[in-house]
Amino acid sequence: MKTSLFSYPTPFTPPTTEEDELSFLRLARSRRVGATTFHRLLKDHGSAAAALDALPGIARAAGSSDYSPCPPGVAEAERAAGRRAGARLLLPGGPGYPADLLDFPDAPPLLWARGRVDLLARPRVAVIGARNASSLGQRMARKLAEEMGRAGFAVVSGLARGIDAAAHDAALPTGTIAVMAGGIEVIYPPENRDLAGRIAAEGLLLSELPPGTEPQARHFPQRNRIIAALSRATLVVEAAARSGSLLTARMALDYGREVMAVPGHPMDARAAGCNMLIRDGAVLIRGAEDVIEAMGLAAPPRPDPRPPSQPDTPPQPAAEKTVAKTVAKAAGTGLRARLLALLGPAPTPEDTVIRDLGIDAATLSREVIGLEIEGEITRHPGGLLSRG
Repeated sequence: MKTSLFSYPTPFTPPTTEEDELSFLRLARSRRVGATTFHRLLKDHGSAAAALDALPGIARAAGSSDYSPCPPGVAEAERAAGRRAGARLLLPGGPGYPADLLDFPDAPPLLWARGRVDLLARPRVAVIGARNASSLGQRMARKLAEEMGRAGFAVVSGLARGIDAAAHDAALPTGTIAVMAGGIEVIYPPENRDLAGRIAAEGLLLSELPPGTEPQARHFPQRNRIIAALSRATLVVEAAARSGSLLTARMALDYGREVMAVPGHPMDARAAGCNMLIRDGAVLIRGAEDVIEAMGLAAPPRPDPRPPSQPDTPPQPAAEKTVAKTVAKAAGTGLRARLLALLGPAPTPEDTVIRDLGIDAATLSREVIGLEIEGEITRHPGGLLSRG
């Protein structure tokens, strides 16, 4: 029989006061206390305060005579920084912290949350994929995010450019959760700053790192494990054979979650990871119906897309949105590179490319002619374009 992480021999004391909150913060930020060690200490000692008292003795037994836990002032400063950022602290066993995360030994010791914490009470699915996503890939991410949102699921992703940004934007009217690789107010990549602001107002931003933390390479796998654990299913839209998205999918499998993938053209490197996942047993998906059927669930009741404090507004026609802003804001990228990034081996309609790039037909035609001469682009009958 499966037991909760908090079915401890030593009775666990949930955090209820500001002093408890401070103890949780201090324990989580103490040297050499990672997520798994944090939960083991709680299991052995019953409370964060008791674990903090025991830490120096544990360190001495391990051969470290000068160990001291995180000072109270450091934890106080982090708590104050989180509040200045408009964030709320979610602690294991406390209000708002997702209970299903506690099935895993490396569950986040704490989460900073900015926005609609009520979204964590919904069933959740992740939509993830390539940063250098194709036009078709971004449209598929939008389609999945819109459909899953309308079916009552909160859409989880990592606030990266490409597939993540498209999924977040499409799911904003119904509910989206962005898990961040830096502090709760540190937006990466910078071109997603406006999107992050809208998510903070209408969705939810989450981070387990202290406010002010700049993203580093080691933070992204940590973020990805939260995405995988939060979501009943992880939907991969585009992913290279070696990519963070593929690693997230494997984490989801390790956690016993469903993994599903959108198939792609065999000659498109951005589809290699998805095609590998399908080959190895992941569910092939074409839309929300496939996802819900594969999960063996009826779609949950459709929630009110707005929190109770906000007035009802007519739903926006998400199908009319485009990925033009995401493409146009790609840092340091010219028209030629943006055009090539949108295209893959599968032919794409010219009018779709025009909308995505935010240019006129004459400008596209001039660019395509040069690339066609160079063998970078191929024209197909019916106004279709593909990579050479």
